[in-house]
Amino acid sequence: MVNLLGWVKRHQESAVSNPPRRRIDLGSEQPSYPIYAIGDVHGCLNELGEAELRIARDTRRTERPGLVVLLGDYVDRGPSSAQVIEHLIKPSTIGLRRLALCGNHDDVFAKFVAAPEQYMEWLELGGRQTLASYGLDPHKLDFSRKGRDGLKQALAKAIPARHLTYLSNLPICLKVADMLFVHAGLRPKIPLDKQVDEDLMWIREPFLSMGWGGPGIVVHGHTPQPTPDVGMGRIGIDTGAFYSGKLTVLKIDGKDKAFI
Repeated sequence: MVNLLGWVKRHQESAVSNPPRRRIDLGSEQPSYPIYAIGDVHGCLNELGEAELRIARDTRRTERPGLVVLLGDYVDRGPSSAQVIEHLIKPSTIGLRRLALCGNHDDVFAKFVAAPEQYMEWLELGGRQTLASYGLDPHKLDFSRKGRDGLKQALAKAIPARHLTYLSNLPICLKVADMLFVHAGLRPKIPLDKQVDEDLMWIREPFLSMGWGGPGIVVHGHTPQPTPDVGMGRIGIDTGAFYSGKLTVLKIDGKDKAFI
């Protein structure tokens, strides 16, 4: 698997420049509603629909609607990236209130469309499957320097502008009371306002072994494990939906935590 974290940092000055993503803070008081966090989707539309139905059944059972937080990586690897984005853009047909965060795959996909020549490595991250979900045949596209103009035209024709706008506007993290929801994690012992977007979307170590060291608990995805990964001050819920078929949902209701 291609490791793009170092590559991204080396290209920050020369690659597509984007302003920092929004960071949402809902205040320090414990919410009166449950929060349902969904792990990395990776183009698995059926698994996402089933996860949302589990949440809907739980809210009907408890008669307490909650907030659904998706932790990013909606595209790549799985078969239905375009359809997942379209699903998330539209209001929930089963009454869920959703807030989607940005993952590293979502970020690089949007940058690839803007400047393919600078982000060709994305193709090895599962980007070919994403292109196929938009009706493009990766085997027939010319990714060479000579074919870049034609490639950009093909991308612009196949990928709706509303999808790119949606991805570009995704926030990077959500703070609710003593809970922090983010795609990958945080650099240990660094205040949140000093963390850069690339770390929040890409980091693994030393976060996985050390935790953040800040207050509360970090709920994250990004690093797939066979089962949810409870570590020091963190809960990882990426269970590799695109190869395992398991899309994990973590419910947090006050001090109670459960997987549904």
